[in-house]
Amino acid sequence: MGTFSVKLEVAPLTGGEFTNVEALVDTGASYTVLGSDLLEGMGVETTERRQFQLGDDSLVEYDMGYVGLMLEGRRGVTPVVFGTPGVSPLLGAVTLQELGLIADSVNERLIPMPPIQARIF
Repeated sequence: MGTFSVKLEVAPLTGGEFTNVEALVDTGASYTVLGSDLLEGMGVETTERRQFQLGDDSLVEYDMGYVGLMLEGRRGVTPVVFGTPGVSPLLGAVTLQELGLIADSVNERLIPMPPIQARIF
């Protein structure tokens, strides 16, 4: 599967300016990751600390919080991982699902998720 980048805008939930970010679309990553320097500079607050298992099976802990997000004309609130300062931003699967988007890697773009079949009980 190929990788590609998209432009998104993020802002703290407490209000304030949106910041433009170019992020690598990574459907293998659960959460969106932005550098702690960027998030702290915007005033994004941490809400918890979580443990993550890396590809080499090592365990690490990162702070998490929430940001407002604008992407492909859609707005939402999404959890974000406070990555190491200067880390390359990643757009993860949770954010894509929350915004109803899926990755079209062949054409290097995000497209609306097809309708979800629902069963009413």
